[in-house]
Amino acid sequence: MKIAVLIARILLGLLFTVFGLNTFLHFIPMTPPPGDAGVFLGLLFKYGWFVFFGILYIVAGVLLLIGRYVGVALTILGPIIVVILLFHITMEPQGIGMALFVALLEVFLIYAHWHHFGSVLRGSRHHPNNDQIPS
Repeated sequence: MKIAVLIARILLGLLFTVFGLNTFLHFIPMTPPPGDAGVFLGLLFKYGWFVFFGILYIVAGVLLLIGRYVGVALTILGPIIVVILLFHITMEPQGIGMALFVALLEVFLIYAHWHHFGSVLRGSRHHPNNDQIPS
């Protein structure tokens, strides 16, 4: 299991680091898709959202590669991966394979690092500072 987690973490980290760097360095040619998908991506580029996404990709990807703050990296990537999946489901189904692969890596890593997320999702009836919390 440890080797599978390491491989998944490095794969996901490499994918997001490379595509994040590509946002700024343009070493992988990316042609815009036709139709609404191209219009959507064009608007994201025009208004600077790709720069924001590129920074998030690089930060999360590097965190995954070095193995530090993996829970933070997975939290950053969660909503981004949902948007990538929805984009490919609704506008460009040709790329759904890679989107599903990335989503599976994310879900597998969240499962493997559940100890980072369990307490957030579990909730608590007792807070250590209950006396200081206003009712």
